[in-house]
Amino acid sequence: MRTNASDLLLTAIAPAVWGSTYIVTTQFLPGFSPMTLAMLRALPAGLLLLLIVRRLPTGIWWLRAFVLGALNISIFLSMLFVAAYRLPGGVAGTVAASQPLIVVFLAPALLGSPVRLLSILAALVGMGGVALLVLTPHAALDRVGVAAGLAGAASMACGNILTRKWRPPVSLLAFTAWQLTFGGLLLVPAAFVFEPAVPVPTAANLLALAWLGLIGAALTYAIWFRGIARLESAVVSSLLFLSPLTAVLLGWMFLGQTLSLLQITGVFAVLGSIWLSQRAAG
Repeated sequence: MRTNASDLLLTAIAPAVWGSTYIVTTQFLPGFSPMTLAMLRALPAGLLLLLIVRRLPTGIWWLRAFVLGALNISIFLSMLFVAAYRLPGGVAGTVAASQPLIVVFLAPALLGSPVRLLSILAALVGMGGVALLVLTPHAALDRVGVAAGLAGAASMACGNILTRKWRPPVSLLAFTAWQLTFGGLLLVPAAFVFEPAVPVPTAANLLALAWLGLIGAALTYAIWFRGIARLESAVVSSLLFLSPLTAVLLGWMFLGQTLSLLQITGVFAVLGSIWLSQRAAG
């Protein structure tokens, strides 16, 4: 499948926006627990989209929408926030960067696509680039955080491949609405039973939640699912390397963090890995 440059650039918007999750969460939502934050990110956005599209699943798509909602939304987002709160940003970003490599090996099993050595190399180069970008010599490991990061990466990898395999019979907005709504609903019991009450939100909290939900979920997931339908799985997953790249650049621009020579090398490695993935698909 030949990669279309416009599809690639549009799809890249989603992981670039997701890269803002780290700075938004730590700077504007420090009192919110992981499951609650994941639920508040997904469910309101999903319900809003449902009001717009006014269409529910039918037949087998009830089950498929719940499965995809669990994989792409509830498990992925909750594990993402657990990792973000328990690990230094660099470690969390590096663990999450394993997802493209997982996709390279899962796609042949679920889609029948060939295993390409260039795709494996691209994924490894991307992971190395992310490590250069975000890891520090004193980065501490937390077993629960690492396990959560790996679980989230594997969950979304499976969800992305199944999204391409099943191909929804509805518009992208409707498909996105189903997944965000069902994924958010699955998080409600965990958020209300196992986590502390939601703090009284400030204006800054509400703006941060609006960004994460409306832009970081409703809009970006629609763009992401469009990309999954049009691009090869390995190409789409390679774009996820842009998330830690964006996080580092935002920290440099807004938090006064510095960029070392190793980090600049990581920037070029990440961009190179995306180019290699595209070449492998072409």
